[in-house]
Amino acid sequence: MSLGMLSKIERGNISPSLATLQSLSQALGVPITGFFKGFEQQRSAVFVKAGEGVELERRGTRAGHQYNLLGHIGNNLSGVTVEPYLITLSKESDVFPTFQHDGLEFLYMLEGEFVYRHADTRVHMQPGDSFFFDADAPHGPEDFIRLPCIYLSIICYPQDRNER
Repeated sequence: MSLGMLSKIERGNISPSLATLQSLSQALGVPITGFFKGFEQQRSAVFVKAGEGVELERRGTRAGHQYNLLGHIGNNLSGVTVEPYLITLSKESDVFPTFQHDGLEFLYMLEGEFVYRHADTRVHMQPGDSFFFDADAPHGPEDFIRLPCIYLSIICYPQDRNER
């Protein structure tokens, strides 16, 4: 098969014959059904307009910690749940450096300044800084330097965490 023919197949410009698909599956070492896996499966996506995230209180949240969930996809094919939050801390917010939960967490500081604790580490976070960590260790804002503090928090964990 020529590279041009392969390129046309990849771009969807032509439909290959069954014999061509069989040749490709042998060359790639994958079953022919692999080319069609997931073709008709629904793929979830969530769009949230600015300022329209769902405000909620996470279990263990301290006073004044405003969480806006920016999107949520329940069961999906990846086996991973991802929760993106926009968090706002103000002068009414409590410090809380001992929050713990399953999974991994990524923070990206948008506004303000604080000292964030993760286990025995203290990180001075300012706009543009990011921090990625195992969320099972005690973590959270320990000292507010400049308020309000606004940051993205993206938490990832296996979908089956509630079954354990």
